[in-house]
Amino acid sequence: MKRKNNNKKRVKNYNESILTILKENKNISFNHKQIASKLGVNDASSRNQIIKNLHKLAAQKQIEEIDRGKFKIIISTEYFIGKVDMASRGNAYVMSDNFEEDIFISSNNRCKALHGDTVELYIYKRKQNGKLQGEITKIIKRERSEYVGIVQMNSNYAFVVPDSNKMPVDVFIPLSKTLKAENGDKVLVQLQEWPDKAECPNGVIKKILGKPGEHNTEIHSILAEYGLPYEFPPEVEEFANNINTSITKEEILKRRDMRNTLTFTIDPKDAKDFDDALSFKELSNGNYEIGIHIADVSHYLHEGTVLDDEAYKRATSVYLVDRVVPMLPEVLSNNACSLRPNEEKLTFSAVFEINNQAIIQNEWFGRTVTYSDARFAYEEAQHIIETELCNIPKDISITNKSYETTSLIKRAVIKLNELSRIMRKKRMKAGAISFDKVEVKFDLDKISNPIGVFFKTSKDANKLIEEFMLLANKKVAEFIGKQSPQKTFIYRTHDEPNNEKLQNLQRIVSQFGHQLNFENKITTTNSLNTLLKNVKGTKEQNLVDTLTIRCMSKAEYSTKNIGHYGLAFNYYSHFTSPIRRYPDVIAHRLLQHYLDGNKTTNDVIYEEKCKHSSNMETLATKAERDSIKYMQVKYMQNHKEDKFLGVISGVTEWGMYVEIIENKCEGMIRIRDIKGDFYKFDTEQYALMGDRTKTKYQLGDQVEVQVKKADLLKRHLDFVLS
Repeated sequence: MKRKNNNKKRVKNYNESILTILKENKNISFNHKQIASKLGVNDASSRNQIIKNLHKLAAQKQIEEIDRGKFKIIISTEYFIGKVDMASRGNAYVMSDNFEEDIFISSNNRCKALHGDTVELYIYKRKQNGKLQGEITKIIKRERSEYVGIVQMNSNYAFVVPDSNKMPVDVFIPLSKTLKAENGDKVLVQLQEWPDKAECPNGVIKKILGKPGEHNTEIHSILAEYGLPYEFPPEVEEFANNINTSITKEEILKRRDMRNTLTFTIDPKDAKDFDDALSFKELSNGNYEIGIHIADVSHYLHEGTVLDDEAYKRATSVYLVDRVVPMLPEVLSNNACSLRPNEEKLTFSAVFEINNQAIIQNEWFGRTVTYSDARFAYEEAQHIIETELCNIPKDISITNKSYETTSLIKRAVIKLNELSRIMRKKRMKAGAISFDKVEVKFDLDKISNPIGVFFKTSKDANKLIEEFMLLANKKVAEFIGKQSPQKTFIYRTHDEPNNEKLQNLQRIVSQFGHQLNFENKITTTNSLNTLLKNVKGTKEQNLVDTLTIRCMSKAEYSTKNIGHYGLAFNYYSHFTSPIRRYPDVIAHRLLQHYLDGNKTTNDVIYEEKCKHSSNMETLATKAERDSIKYMQVKYMQNHKEDKFLGVISGVTEWGMYVEIIENKCEGMIRIRDIKGDFYKFDTEQYALMGDRTKTKYQLGDQVEVQVKKADLLKRHLDFVLS
C-alpha cells in the first residue's frame, strides 16, 4: 500500500508582503508579475499564490483593482495622532484619543517609531477578529533619544544593547563615538540618525556609567534610564554658590517679623532639607495662632537664571534608597533655604487663628522672617505625644543623648496633635480616603549594601505634620481659587476613580471576604476606608493597599481645578515643599503676584509648566521604585538558602507573583517551575489550576518560597516553591 505523503511544501501567504509593497508605493499600481519580481520569486506556485492573495485582499477592501489585474492600496484619507506602546517582537500598539481600543501596528508598519513616541497613523483595515490595525506614517515627536545599555565591541564598530525591553533594536556606534568604552561596559547612548534602509539607528555614547552590577553603576543607570541627572552642571553650581544668602535689615522690614513666636520643625531623623516649620501661640481669647512656615525659595530662585532653568528642568528631587538627587544645589537646599534650628530664615507663611474645635477664625498669607527654636525627629515628637513628658530618651534622640525640651514646646506639640486629630476626623467624614501604606526602608552599611529591611509606618507625629501641611495647601488654593474674576493658579488635582478598576478591585477583595458599595461617592469612599481599615495587620494588607491605590486616578498638576478626590478637597495646591518641588515655587510666585494686587497671568504658559512637572514627577517615582527593586534583589542575593513565607500578589498566564511577608520583596514563580502537575491560568478566579490534582494557587494565598535567581541587572527575582 502506497503511503500518503504528508510532507507537502507549505504554500506561503504573501498578504503582508503585498501590503508592504503597495503601501510603500501608494500611487503606483502593480500586477502579480511585478509583485513576484519585487519579492524575488518566479516559480508557478508562488505566482499563483500571489494572484490568490491579491484577489483576497481586494475582497477585504484593503486594496483595489483599478484595471484588469492591476492593484493599488486603498488609502485612508483620515489620519490620527497617538502614542506608541511597544509590544513583543517589534510589534506595537498606538493609543489614540480617537478610539476606545488600542490600534495594532505590525513591526513592518512601525515606521521606526519607538516606545512613547507621538506619531501620525492611519487605520487601513479592520482585522477579521474585529481589532483595529494601522500604519504609522510619521513620527511627530520622539519620546526620548537616550538609552542605557551594554556595549558590544567589534574590531571596526560597536553596538549598544539597550536594557529596556521596550527598545526593540540595538544601536550602531562608530568606533570614533564610543568614548573608548570597553566591551561589556554599561553606557548611556544617544540616538542620532536612522538611515532609511538601516535596521537599527546610529548613535553616540554620551557617558560610560561603569561595570554592570557595581552599585554606583546601577544607581546611575536607573537615573539615566529616565533622563534624570545625578549632578549639577558646573555653571549652575557656580551660580548658586555666588548667591547672596545673607538676611538684610531692609529685607526684614518688608516682611512680617515672627522671630519671637515659638517655632520648631518635625522631620525624619536623617533629613537635611527642612522645608517647613510650625509656630504656636496661645491667644488671650482662648484661640491659637498657628503658623505654617515654608522656606522662601522664590526669594533666591529668580526666573530667567541658569539656576531656575535647571530647577524647572528637574522639577522635583528624586529620593532613591541610598541618596537624594536634589532639585536645588546644596547651598540652597541644605543651607540657605533649610529651616535649621537656632537660625533666622526667610519664609513664606500661612498663619491661622484656630479655636479648640479646629475651626479657622482668621487667616493670613505672606512673606515672613522666622527663627526656629528647636528641631525634632518624628520619633521625638511621638514620644512627647505619647508620654506628655519633656524628657527625650537617648535611644530616640537626634543628639544621641537624652535631653529636656521646654514645657512650652511640649504644650505646643500636644495641642497641635489634638487639633490635627480633629481636622483629620473632619476630613475623613467629608469623604477623604485613608491611605496608610507601609513604606519599605533598608538598613545600609557604609558602602550602601542592604543589611536589613524595616517598615516605616505613619504615627500621630507624622499625621500632625501632614494635617497642617494639608491645611496650608488647601487654604492657599481656596484663597486664589475663590477670587473673582478667576485667576490662573497651579492646582494639585485628583479625579474620581475609574469604575472598571473599582469593579476589578471588588472581584479580587471578595475572595478575602470583603464587600464594597459603589452606589455613590459617599458609599464608595466609606467602603474603601472600611476595607483599608479591616485589612490592617492581615496577610493581604499590602496587596489590598496596592490594588486600591491602583484604582485611583493619578494626581496631577493643572491650572484647571477639578478638586482632589482622595483628600475630599474642592481646592488643593502644593505650597509646602518648594525646596524639593518646582510646582510649590510656582505657587509661591503666583500667590505673591496676587497679594501685590496684580492681574491674572497667562494660563496656557502655566498649563505647560503643570504638564512638565507632572511628567517629571512620574519619572522620579519610577526611578524611586526601580531603586527599591534593585535593593530588594541585592538583599535577597544573600538569602538564597533561606525559606520565606509569602503571599500571592499577582497571577498571570505565565506564572504568579509572590510578596514575602517579612520584607515585602516580590518575585515571580514561573508556571514551568511549579512541579507535580500541569497548571493553567483561570481568569475568573485569578488562580493557577492544576489539571490533574485540581490544586489551586489563588491571589492572596500564602506559600513558602526560596530564591531561584536574583538578577541585579534586570532587577528581577525568580522564586520557586519550597
